[in-house]
Amino acid sequence: MICFELALFFASSIQRHTTHICHRIMATSGMKASSLRAVQYSGYGGGAAALKYVDIPVPSPKKDEVLIKVEAASINPADWKIQKGMLHPFIPKFPFIPVTDVAGEIVEVGSAVQELKVGDKVVSKLVFWKAGGLAEYVAASESITVTQPTGVSAADAAGLPIAGLTALQALKAIGTKFDGTCSGSNILITAASGGIGTYAVQLAKLGNHNVTATCGARNLEAVMNIGADEVLDYKTPEGVALSNSSGKKYDYIVNTTADGKWSAFKPALNCPGRVVDIASNFWNFVASILTFFSNKKLSIVIESMGKEDLRFLLELVKEGKLKTVVDSRHPFEKAADAWEKSMSGHATGKVIVVM
Repeated sequence: MICFELALFFASSIQRHTTHICHRIMATSGMKASSLRAVQYSGYGGGAAALKYVDIPVPSPKKDEVLIKVEAASINPADWKIQKGMLHPFIPKFPFIPVTDVAGEIVEVGSAVQELKVGDKVVSKLVFWKAGGLAEYVAASESITVTQPTGVSAADAAGLPIAGLTALQALKAIGTKFDGTCSGSNILITAASGGIGTYAVQLAKLGNHNVTATCGARNLEAVMNIGADEVLDYKTPEGVALSNSSGKKYDYIVNTTADGKWSAFKPALNCPGRVVDIASNFWNFVASILTFFSNKKLSIVIESMGKEDLRFLLELVKEGKLKTVVDSRHPFEKAADAWEKSMSGHATGKVIVVM
């Protein structure tokens, strides 16, 4: 009996290994595989331990979709918050393949696709209720997919969709121009060492703003290196008070942390002044209503997929004006490690899974 079980174990291991090798051969030869490996979970909770590898059929793209052979995927906090039940009981539908931000190569196009073609390197922000990015192949609508410029790596591109777009749209909400014509304002960016924060600091400097940033002590130098004029350790008295060395108040505060509170932001604002909140909590949502007609106000900005915005970010990366700060790269076989790192809340920049 023991010998029989051992034989089954080795046969199963050989089959999984052979399937994985076949997928790699097909990928390098341009052939479309009939099945793919994906990471999924089957219920709420469980963290990284609940992620399981499965073999499923490769999807056929709908008429307005492209099939992408994924080269890199970026994990965002929203991915594991959905697993924890953020949108319970409506989303997701189980079993669920997570992750929305991917970069890769098109291997098949639907009959109605007009701008994209087989062989194009692309970046896509998948719809969050379907996701599917933590897989070797994924089907994506042409409407949420843009071409990746030559010279921009898949890992750098995959970091952009949610984090980059959120940072860009928050700064555009306060009137930031990126063509050198902006006179600049005194602004504060909270949690500046995170995925959104690292993009926001760089984009704010491109808009000629004077940037004060907050982060943990271990990331002070990293945030200074991407352009911040001053960096505050959020645990120090100055950091708690959001007080910069000049003593000047802020024209704008870009809040990227769910722990940020209107009661802490209000004393640090000029009058008029505005908080742009992209990680709103209940009390900040209430403040956004109560301060609507005030000189000091809080506005909530919700990221949306804008193809032109994403193209703009990709061009900035290509030109060397913007970079994706990568905390760590993890092979697909160790996607659970990437998931765990993102959940830890201690990533500096983006956590990337490389296929």
